[in-house]
Amino acid sequence: MNWKTLNELDQLDQIIEESHNQRVMILKHSTRCSISSMALNRLERSWEEGNNVTPYYLDLIQYRPISNAIAEKFGVEHQSPQVIVFENGKVVYSASHMGISYKEVVA
Repeated sequence: MNWKTLNELDQLDQIIEESHNQRVMILKHSTRCSISSMALNRLERSWEEGNNVTPYYLDLIQYRPISNAIAEKFGVEHQSPQVIVFENGKVVYSASHMGISYKEVVA
């Protein structure tokens, strides 16, 4: 799985632009949480290349202000772990914890 790292606030605008060409997923991951690690592992095991989704990885411990900006800008309540999928500039899927579904991410 080829993660792109989300570590700059201005990348959010780039992600929205990118979502007009294909789905974009942000995984908000806490490196201190075992549930977050399980969700990351499940997602990586299910991932299939060529699914037309660009995956971004956000380390919540290091970049919490970016997570807060996502919640504010897109009206998606912060959770961890959390997946948010964008298509055509809008959130089309959001899930957290064990509710994160690879099938929904690529639907």
